[in-house]
Amino acid sequence: MTARPALQVDYHLMLAGSPDSVVLLDVDSGTLLDVNASAAQLFGLSEDALYGKPLVALCPSLQPGGQPSASLFATALKDVGDGGIRTFKANFVHARGHTVACDIRMVPLPVPGRRLMHVRIVDVTQRNLDDMLRIGQGRLLEMVARGAPLVDTLDNLMHLIENQSDGVLCSVLLLDDDGRSVRPVSGPSLPPAYMAALDGLQIGPGAGSCGTAMYLKETVIVSDIQHDPLWAPYRQLVAQYGLRACWSTPIYLDKDHVLGSFAMYYREVRSPNADDMRLISVATHLAGIAIERTRRERELAQHREHLEELVAARTAELSTALDTLSLTQEELVRRDKLAALGTLVAGVAHELNTPIGNSLVVATTMAEHARELETQVAQGLRRSSLESFLERAHEANDILVRNLHRAAALVASFKQLAVDHTASQRRIFSLSDLLDELALTLRISIGARPIAIALAVEPGLQMDSYAGPLAQVLSKLFDNCLVHAYEGNAAGTIRISAARRAGDLLAIEVADDGAGIPADLTARVYDPFFTTKLGSGGSGLGLHVAHNIVTGVLGGRIELHSEAGAGTRFTLLLPGVAPGFVTLA
Repeated sequence: MTARPALQVDYHLMLAGSPDSVVLLDVDSGTLLDVNASAAQLFGLSEDALYGKPLVALCPSLQPGGQPSASLFATALKDVGDGGIRTFKANFVHARGHTVACDIRMVPLPVPGRRLMHVRIVDVTQRNLDDMLRIGQGRLLEMVARGAPLVDTLDNLMHLIENQSDGVLCSVLLLDDDGRSVRPVSGPSLPPAYMAALDGLQIGPGAGSCGTAMYLKETVIVSDIQHDPLWAPYRQLVAQYGLRACWSTPIYLDKDHVLGSFAMYYREVRSPNADDMRLISVATHLAGIAIERTRRERELAQHREHLEELVAARTAELSTALDTLSLTQEELVRRDKLAALGTLVAGVAHELNTPIGNSLVVATTMAEHARELETQVAQGLRRSSLESFLERAHEANDILVRNLHRAAALVASFKQLAVDHTASQRRIFSLSDLLDELALTLRISIGARPIAIALAVEPGLQMDSYAGPLAQVLSKLFDNCLVHAYEGNAAGTIRISAARRAGDLLAIEVADDGAGIPADLTARVYDPFFTTKLGSGGSGLGLHVAHNIVTGVLGGRIELHSEAGAGTRFTLLLPGVAPGFVTLA
């Protein structure tokens, strides 16, 4: 057996070359004998300042579980001293005062006459924050789905964002129906007196951060309130509460309708970085979902109290939508996407006639019943007559709401036929981040069905394209899987993957292991109004809209591979850099 040669290793040189934060610890004194540059940066101190300093002195007195830091490290050193390798979690305090959450790995060094410990420290603060944000988003969406009170939902959202950034104080203001006055709805960490002072303020071009953001319909960043003209009328108000910076972003119902604003306050002069802008985007998106849900519930309650007014209003909206069909025809012909325009118009009209006709019949019948009830009231109303009328009214209400929802859904689907490229914001984005965020919403749409989502994304994929339309296409393909691939309560897995192909092409696939598509139907799946679920909620427009977005806005193509009984796979072949301005003619 060949003897191994003795090696002399310069430990300090090895330490300096490590990309990890590493320190050399004297077990007997508990002090640092050596540190590398990464460790110095982690603690915010120079290497010279760290030499000879006790490691436990860099920690808070108590760890998150309530255990004293000295006890935690004493136990860890004992375990390692007994011959083991110890990994554990601990918090440190940066020189600037903020907490740094870390994973620690201790390994004893075999040095004669000394008890030395090699300690590797990994900062997991951002990872923990990302986990908290992801879990918090899921809980908030559950609250919205359960119909939790708006104030409770928004308060939870404000606390979630505040936990992501030191020193931030968040608020949400709602814009009243008059489109001018604001009403504070959530600001759990801001002084109540300050929030109350905002009630009834008017939006305008110089109304602080929030009032200006709602007026201009754009994000307003004020880094120093005391020297910004937007805050001139309110400087004395904010000064007494020590607020120095305020960044506000409108919360939209759509691109033309502002619901309110989300604001982030700081007690020091400060401008946002990329992480702050990401948090603002998350907060405004979730707040918009919660506010819109509450708004729709309120609108529905009002409509239930006024059945005939509801029918008239919705019928007028649907009539207007039908009028827009003629305006859309020229656009559809120019795009050469609908060869049979007559089929399109006839299909929409046929689909809308049924719910509109049902609604009108019910409204007319209820009007007749109401006149009969008036006659009976004049002659002396009996309890049985009133109960009979109320029973018919409840049945009529259910029929009206069901048919109007069906008609509104048809109109919404049809509007998506003419996808407007100019309304979509082009940007550079991470495909992995987009699919991770989309998966949260897709999992909620599954509900209690035994269907799983599997993501497989090649690392590092980026696109210079239109994230919104791409997410819309993937959502429609996913919904198509839910509706057609799994009958009843069948279990299965829907796989979403992304990988780079030759050249600049990216391949994004949505595949299921369900029933598959019969060969004689594959040639028709992109035809408008073609569906095998007629009468079961399918409009036949989903895959048609997806095809138009892929080939028009995103500048790619879509391929279908399916076999009856063996599942279906849609493959999007998209350029990493979308075409320039795409005309839809």
